Amino acid sequence: MAYWLMKSEPDVFSFDDLVAKNKRGVMEEWHGVRNYAARNNMKAMELGDQAFFYHSNVGKEIVGIMKVVGLAHPDSTAELNAKGEVVWECVDMEAVKPLPKPVTLATVKATPELSELELVKLSRLSVSKVSDTEWKLICQMGGL
Repeated sequence: MAYWLMKSEPDVFSFDDLVAKNKRGVMEEWHGVRNYAARNNMKAMELGDQAFFYHSNVGKEIVGIMKVVGLAHPDSTAELNAKGEVVWECVDMEAVKPLPKPVTLATVKATPELSELELVKLSRLSVSKVSDTEWKLICQMGGL
């Protein structure tokens, strides 16, 4: 299993929004990503991979865990390119559980063991990789 971190602005789509959608039986298409590295990360995801849900801009904290329930497919919000193809892809996500204690960006940056986390090193990347060691530490910091 691989681990990831995926960002969303909570005033646009929050972890609670994901939970509510899932309760209605709807899996979330993680659409709207328009960065090639982030898209490629989604293309590398496998069913069951887990991701941290990070509230960006407002809050700036890791608030929950979700999992991949649908492999990369054309993003329904993407326009076709000149060849009539969809360049942008996305995955479908399902909430797993909230973190009992959200882990703030300030806390992540103040933790030397997380200095290589892509959230820190590639701060503008909306879908990033998380190592096994980083995953375990952040889960522990979040009360799991």
